[in-house]
Amino acid sequence: MKPMIFETVITTVDLHGRPHVAPMGVRYADEQVVLMPFKPSTTLANVLATRHAVLNATTDVRVFAGCVTGRRDWPLVPAQRIAGMRLAHSLSHVELELLRFDDDETRPVLTMAPVASARHGDFRGLNRAQAAVIEGAVLVSRLHLLPAEKIDAEMAYLQIAIDKTAGEAEREAWSWLREAVAAFRARAQVTP
Repeated sequence: MKPMIFETVITTVDLHGRPHVAPMGVRYADEQVVLMPFKPSTTLANVLATRHAVLNATTDVRVFAGCVTGRRDWPLVPAQRIAGMRLAHSLSHVELELLRFDDDETRPVLTMAPVASARHGDFRGLNRAQAAVIEGAVLVSRLHLLPAEKIDAEMAYLQIAIDKTAGEAEREAWSWLREAVAAFRARAQVTP
């Protein structure tokens, strides 16, 4: 059975303390967290440089949609035990330290050990619109890989959940994703 992937937001800093926020699916292996960032990526470079990252659990799907549409400036606060930052409005966070690096041409495996964690809010559940935004963000991150027909069909299906269950935050996030699809298509039409 394939390990489950959990959608989180990973925050890292570079050697100068500049933060980077990125949505990322993670896996859990016993008490460890497994990250598999693509090469090249800022997250990978930062973890290799500092040996740390912070896993943030949030239901604010604007962070997911924002990151894939160029909006990476989210409120951050210092981590507790590592030289890092966490999302200010996360429901919880786990501070991670690199245990093992298994290199790969495309997606290296970073096995991380928790060194601190904290809960900051209550999880009240997810609605379908939040799940739709996360799926939409994954589609937008793969616009260059997927056929336009697939994008259109999946976005149309996800629109149903947005129409039925979205709040203001989900509608805002969804609008960013729709704008990103339109902008990608406009650039593709003018490119020879």
